[in-house]
Amino acid sequence: MSTSLKTPPRRAATPSPSPPAAPKQRGARRRSLREHVTAYGFLSAALVIFALFSWWPIVRNVLLGFQHVNFATGNTWAGFANFDTLFHDPLFLTAWKNTAVFTLYALLLGFAVPFLTAVVLNEFRHARAYFRILVYLPVMLPPVVVALMWKWFYDPGPGLLNEILRTVHLPTSAWLDSSATSLISLVLVTTWANMGTTTLIYLAALQTIPGELYEAAELDGANLWQRLRHVTVPQTRFVLLVLLLLQIVATMQVFTEPYVMTGGGPQDSTVTVMFLVYRYAFVYNDFGTASALSLLLLLVLGAFSALYLRVTRGSKE
Repeated sequence: MSTSLKTPPRRAATPSPSPPAAPKQRGARRRSLREHVTAYGFLSAALVIFALFSWWPIVRNVLLGFQHVNFATGNTWAGFANFDTLFHDPLFLTAWKNTAVFTLYALLLGFAVPFLTAVVLNEFRHARAYFRILVYLPVMLPPVVVALMWKWFYDPGPGLLNEILRTVHLPTSAWLDSSATSLISLVLVTTWANMGTTTLIYLAALQTIPGELYEAAELDGANLWQRLRHVTVPQTRFVLLVLLLLQIVATMQVFTEPYVMTGGGPQDSTVTVMFLVYRYAFVYNDFGTASALSLLLLLVLGAFSALYLRVTRGSKE
């Protein structure tokens, strides 16, 4: 009688454990760290320059706003005394009022004129480069040179503008010598001097608009104003909003034109916030109060910028 031998069942082969991935991860981390260190090494020079010439002056200005500055004996803590000095100065409210009016005029002229100029230049088919250079030429001039040149234009005697008015038998104007026209005269100078950059930015934005949109609008019978309203403005809306914010921030810091052309007069009609900062610092030698006023301007511009960005973000969503 034969006996059958039973073979034991085969067990499933268990896979061998994979090598740990820790060495690979450590190698990847080391490579990433080296890349980041190299990148920050190249950026270190720019970061140091920004820290020394941009960030540290802001921090220093905040500290000086709460100190009595004395270069001989050293600074002492003043608390809110510098702000109290500002609030009791009659020129404080006058400077803010003049700055607000100047900004409003600058937006009405300096925001609309470059945009309309860009629209006109965009329609040119010949000599477009020549007109671009012509529009941008005032930006190449130093601001002080522009202010001195326009100061001669505004001269009530032999000034160019009054001579032109006399030639066409129109009444002349006091321009900078009258408190009624001095501020708007400065706005004309800043608009002429700074519109070149803004115009070229608008022109670049206009050239990105597809021509099919204008062709469709023309087929629908849209006139020039309707094409501008329903095609041009919506397509350049982002650029318009950004430049609006930048222009408000820039015009509220106007200083060169009042300082060179009017000296804050006549009757303090052109005293702006930055001009009052200069007067406190370099006329009254009160750097603490000047820093306090600069800090207030920084807070106002920062709050306005934050509100502006919040509103525009909500409109985009």
